[in-house]
Amino acid sequence: MTEIRPSSQFKNEHQPTKTKHLINLLRGWPAPSLLPTHLIQAKANEVLSDPAIAISALQYAPDPGYQPLREALAEYLCKVYPSLDEFESAGQPRTFSSSEEECSASIKDVWEAENFAITGGASQSIACVLQSFTDPGYTRGIIISAPCYFLGCPIFEDAGFVGRLYAVREDKEDGMDLERLRWLLEGEDGRGSGDFVGEVRYKNPGKDRKIYRYVIYLVATSANPSGKTMSVEKRRRMVELARKHDALIISDDVYDFLQWTTADKISATNMKQRNIRPLPTLSQIDIALGRSPHDPPGKHFGHAISNASFSKLAGPGMRTGWIHGTKDFVHGFSVTGTNRSGGAASQFAAAILAKMLQSGELPAWIDGVVKPALQERYQLIMKAIKEELPDIVEVWNGNGPNGVSGDVSVFGGYFVWLTFPETIDTERLAQRAREEENLIIAPGTLFEVKGDEKNGGFRNNVRLCFSWEDKKNIVEGIKRLARVLGRILKDDDDLIHSDTAKIGMAREYKQLQEQELRDSC
Repeated sequence: MTEIRPSSQFKNEHQPTKTKHLINLLRGWPAPSLLPTHLIQAKANEVLSDPAIAISALQYAPDPGYQPLREALAEYLCKVYPSLDEFESAGQPRTFSSSEEECSASIKDVWEAENFAITGGASQSIACVLQSFTDPGYTRGIIISAPCYFLGCPIFEDAGFVGRLYAVREDKEDGMDLERLRWLLEGEDGRGSGDFVGEVRYKNPGKDRKIYRYVIYLVATSANPSGKTMSVEKRRRMVELARKHDALIISDDVYDFLQWTTADKISATNMKQRNIRPLPTLSQIDIALGRSPHDPPGKHFGHAISNASFSKLAGPGMRTGWIHGTKDFVHGFSVTGTNRSGGAASQFAAAILAKMLQSGELPAWIDGVVKPALQERYQLIMKAIKEELPDIVEVWNGNGPNGVSGDVSVFGGYFVWLTFPETIDTERLAQRAREEENLIIAPGTLFEVKGDEKNGGFRNNVRLCFSWEDKKNIVEGIKRLARVLGRILKDDDDLIHSDTAKIGMAREYKQLQEQELRDSC
């Protein structure tokens, strides 16, 4: 999903004494070198050169999306994702060679074209899902894994859930704390109707859709921001909870294809020979279980969808993604009003991407260019953190023992997640980094669930992105961060010793900013 820097929070009124070039370790975009412009140009020419394809690509799309892309996704993902019996209960991603890429007959019925709808990207698809499958008068709330993808919260609020976003913190090992999730669901079920009348108030799902009691939102693989990957066993247990409590799981699976082995030397050859097969999706696990007691007669809507995007694979500007779920859910999604009116999103881009998948050139680009580049950047930022930052700063390094700085075999995504001592307020650290070093970083409070900040507690965390800046700037950015941290530790000016002290410091900082603003007028 798209990362946009909130300008108000990081605005800098005073440039550093000695001007330094800006380094942005907040921006979660792919670097320009990771955009396959030559492939997009070539495939666009192919699309436009064939009248039969060009006319279809430039017309309104069918409701579920461009059929050749649905078919190409089904064929490709059936080869990439494993069958459930390939993993033990606590399995982690395993490597496989390109020669093993065959679709298992046992899972072909999970990866058929009818299990896919084409979308305008992961953000747009969430909005459409909420339009069709939730009702603010019946759906009790949105449960979000915390720390969370912060720009997801406004999408849920716009759908009528202001004040009903609930945070469930990740545990120390592999994602959302399921005991806390269970407690929250059971508590809501036992709370009584309250403002909820027990029936749909504002929506008319008709025969093609259903309204869910809860929505659970997470990034199951290489989570943004923490980098954690949920184990297969925990995925199974989460699906069971969703099926019991009539919840819909929306898993943003945008990083499933961007994982690598941390021990390998960096090379395209190694990457192709030691691809990381993603874990089974939550939607895959749910489909395999069949209908639930909450499905209407004769329907199988399911309780989990995979929400994915080409933004990290071919470029955010393509504005194209997909959802994967049961065939009834996909059909219900496709009859959302915006799809019925204008057809599925991104028809022309979908035609280009279908060509890129069919030819094998997009998978080759991901394996041969994108993943080796991200692996190298990850290794650079981890090395710089180890060399430049003091030992009091912990960095999440994957699903290792106790969830802290152990060596792991697999990592992925765009981000690393730092934990500072509790005496460090990372909002102030971010402000000083911008003012003193022209460095932009993301403080942990940015990733708290809006309206449920009490279940956050990330004020001493920082997310760093290694996908956007070039390699030299990544290393220089960590050096700048180390200098700011060193000054804070030395001066003791911005250390936080209690919540009261934090509130007092925040007031003083606000008063100083107001005074400076008056002085400048």
